[in-house]
Amino acid sequence: MKFQAAVLRSYEDPFTVEEVTLRTEPDEGEILVEIAGAGMCRTDLAVRRSAGRSPLPAVLGHEGSGVVVRTGSGPDAAMNVGDHVVLSFNSCGHCLNCLGAAPAHCDSFAALNLFGGRAEEVPRLTDSTGKALAPRWFGQSSFGEYALVPARNAVRVDPALPLELLGPLGCGFLTGAGAVLNTFGASPGDTLAVFGAGAVGLAAVMAATAAGVLTVAVDRHPPRLALAERFGAIPLPVATAGLPERIRRLTGGGARYALDTTASTPLINHALRALRPTGILGLVARLHSALPLEPGTLDRGRSIRHICEGDAVPGLLIPRLTGLWQAGRFPFDQLIRTYPLADINAAERDCDAGLVVKPVLIPERTSR
Repeated sequence: MKFQAAVLRSYEDPFTVEEVTLRTEPDEGEILVEIAGAGMCRTDLAVRRSAGRSPLPAVLGHEGSGVVVRTGSGPDAAMNVGDHVVLSFNSCGHCLNCLGAAPAHCDSFAALNLFGGRAEEVPRLTDSTGKALAPRWFGQSSFGEYALVPARNAVRVDPALPLELLGPLGCGFLTGAGAVLNTFGASPGDTLAVFGAGAVGLAAVMAATAAGVLTVAVDRHPPRLALAERFGAIPLPVATAGLPERIRRLTGGGARYALDTTASTPLINHALRALRPTGILGLVARLHSALPLEPGTLDRGRSIRHICEGDAVPGLLIPRLTGLWQAGRFPFDQLIRTYPLADINAAERDCDAGLVVKPVLIPERTSR
């Protein structure tokens, strides 16, 4: 099968939209999905700073949604042709964490998702010259018209939902909402401070509002603070004097939970100081250097932990989020701007410039 896909050929150059060839049919436990839309995530763009660890050339994209058009055999291929699906991260399914309902902490998570798949996997995609492209990115490589994915990655959704917009529920929105609903288990009467009102942070705000949690959102961009306020949070500019003290006053003695999406050392220390005793800070952004903590930030039982993919089981959380959307309580579609796949470089520029919260790429149909 030949179709159009966005290929990243080097860590410095733009994406090129070109013809690629899928050289195989779905294997046992796999499905072929016609992509309706694919969100662009910061993790896709972080490949440029991966110091060569993510293999190129590659088709990226890991927030895909679409329609199943072919299925493989075997008991794991529990999907039917015509099913509408959201694609999420890959996991092995048989390590202790996967068996313990913690697939985001799969023993093979890095190999399966961040580094292009297992080394022993045969490349499925080639370019027009026959050169192999890297194995699947996050089990998907959904920046194209089609994606060949493990059925385990896919979550069936209601066909009445706006399929082209659902892809970010598989990662970015899953991470923010999952941090609130799964990691923190926040409930009515709890308090939360969110640092960074991007896609993950705003998803956390929406989930917190849906859960009855009083939330303070901190960001440096006024338009994003305005969005946070629209979704139920108290907005605070990052330059607010005495920021931790201000948050403690707004939350009646300190937030029970804080979520940092920025990886900024000063803001992480602010977040810890904004917590009440025994409060918990979750970090979702990868740190690229040592994290110096100021004296006293972990006093009185405060703790800090990393959160991966919202500690989610996608097959459980994604239906919960779509149900909240249908009830008008998780309006994630208001964060999305769509772009034709051919405009992927414009989407990346807008994302880097903070002009869009969540770009979603829509393929054009040229396959054969």
